Amino acid sequence: MQNFHLAEPVRIQKVIAQAGIASRRAAEKLILAGEVSLNGQTVLKMGQKMLVGKDHLSVEGRRVKLPQGQKTQVYALYKPKNCITTLNDPEGRTTISDFFPRTSARLFPVGRLDYDAEGLILLTNDGELSQQLMHPRHKVWKGYFVKVRGIVENSALSTLRKGPVIEKRKHQPVRVKTLHTVNDKTWLEVFLREGTNRQIKKMLL
Repeated sequence: MQNFHLAEPVRIQKVIAQAGIASRRAAEKLILAGEVSLNGQTVLKMGQKMLVGKDHLSVEGRRVKLPQGQKTQVYALYKPKNCITTLNDPEGRTTISDFFPRTSARLFPVGRLDYDAEGLILLTNDGELSQQLMHPRHKVWKGYFVKVRGIVENSALSTLRKGPVIEKRKHQPVRVKTLHTVNDKTWLEVFLREGTNRQIKKMLL
């Protein structure tokens, strides 16, 4: 995590990304939409800079807080089933933040796993790092072991490798192979670079 110094002006979109609110590109869209303010004034100029620790930055009306002097930390958590991949849940369900002390720095999950799924997930206190690992343009592969009903035909795997079409949208090619079959269940190893909402479930229906 980069340490911003008081005397060093920093681009606003970089601060927003560091805080884990949005990627730099998404931060630029927020600026264009008039959703970003600096010291109470709407930011109108792309590339405008600020002094972290002195200036007050808000996004969509909420004050941006950027921890100072912290080293980048990355945690690997094995998320159990019946746990939601968010830091809080209004329905009172178990969240990934429940596995960390309340005094911990704010953590950003790198991607998501469904509520009923289990597996290893990374968390970091560096919001920009989280965005970089998740965004498809950085081409970071995410791996999954998936159990499906029935025998999976090679033709179906070939379709996924060419890039599945989900809800009329063409997705990036998927790395997939059969691991083994037990009775009427097949285990697949799947690697994605996109990881859109419920992509694995939708493409294997």
